[in-house]
Amino acid sequence: MKRVVITGQGAINSLGHTAVATMEAMREGRCGIGALHFRDVERLSIKIGGQVTNFDPESLFNRQQIALYDRYTQFTLIATKEAMEQSGIIFDGELAHRSGVILGTAGGGMNTQDENYRSVYEEGKNRVHPFVVPKLMNNAATSHVSIEYNIMGPSFTVATACASSNHAMGQAFNMIRCGMADAMLTGGSESMLCFGGVKAWEGLRVMSRDACRPFSANRNGMVQGEGAAVFVFEEYEHARARGAEILAEVVGFAMTSDASDIVMPSKHGAARAISGALKDAKLAPSQVGYINAHGTGTAANDKTECAAVSAVFGTAADDLMISSTKSMHGHLIGGTGAVELLACVMALRDGIIAPTIGYEQEDPECALDVVPNVAREADVDHVLSNAFAFGGLNAVLALKRI
Repeated sequence: MKRVVITGQGAINSLGHTAVATMEAMREGRCGIGALHFRDVERLSIKIGGQVTNFDPESLFNRQQIALYDRYTQFTLIATKEAMEQSGIIFDGELAHRSGVILGTAGGGMNTQDENYRSVYEEGKNRVHPFVVPKLMNNAATSHVSIEYNIMGPSFTVATACASSNHAMGQAFNMIRCGMADAMLTGGSESMLCFGGVKAWEGLRVMSRDACRPFSANRNGMVQGEGAAVFVFEEYEHARARGAEILAEVVGFAMTSDASDIVMPSKHGAARAISGALKDAKLAPSQVGYINAHGTGTAANDKTECAAVSAVFGTAADDLMISSTKSMHGHLIGGTGAVELLACVMALRDGIIAPTIGYEQEDPECALDVVPNVAREADVDHVLSNAFAFGGLNAVLALKRI
């Protein structure tokens, strides 16, 4: 089996327009959640989110590109450019054929759908732009990345709700590990912060009106965010041969299905994914120093996740740090696991554990070290990143310091 390392990372979200800015905000425990600004927001009950601000697509893309790129695709291309520049990898010759793109998204071109439904149903127009379909499709971002960087190998999009990015990165990891590819661009993107996107989520009654407070006894729901994060996954010897800087090593992955309920999480399904990732990485629970939690800020998720972690780690849970960066950037749905992987790389590379901000009251059912409110310096060698989605679809990644 081949070794898989990360040689580049890029991001854009409510905490910053780059991976560097995002991790700096995580270190500072800064909150990127605020008042939403888009058409018809006054008709919503939920008016807060982790929205990307000070973003001008016309300064980054030409008119023809904007006609083809939904907001989620724009985010993906921005994050990819940063990751590519850091990695220094060039996809030409044989490498172009032995590389691919696997990205996660749940909503795809949600802004494009929202705009065009309004145009047809509210404004009564009988025609839409000819590029509506290629702009809104879930594989649009993947396709544009492959076109932009001349990547001709296995490329596709994964849509598993809130676990989309982790599933995508896990598949990219396995493709390199088994020898099907030498390098992969992987991660995820989402932009559901539009009237139709938020209105649909309001119906679930899981949204907070004021803040995201994972693991805090007074939490009252999740908060949506938007953005993207993209990574260059590369075969270890290939990365070494070209002198690439290695940020971290991906060492394990597992995925499970609860086969139980479409919205209520299962402790057993989550626990099997966590233990599966440990087994795949050949790690004992005591070797893991940090978990980036799914940590949505809903009572059902937080209690179930803590119960699953406690079941797998046993007494080792006493020495484990677990935090939810959703408290800062919001829940990016299909893109969330990708942005959260930045916190895992930061823990391994910089020895900084991102905090769970907004923590106010201890919850006996979440009696773990949730790194409340303030980032922490710590020396960790192995970390996990959890993602547990509606539909009972779970995906957990294991990373190692290198």
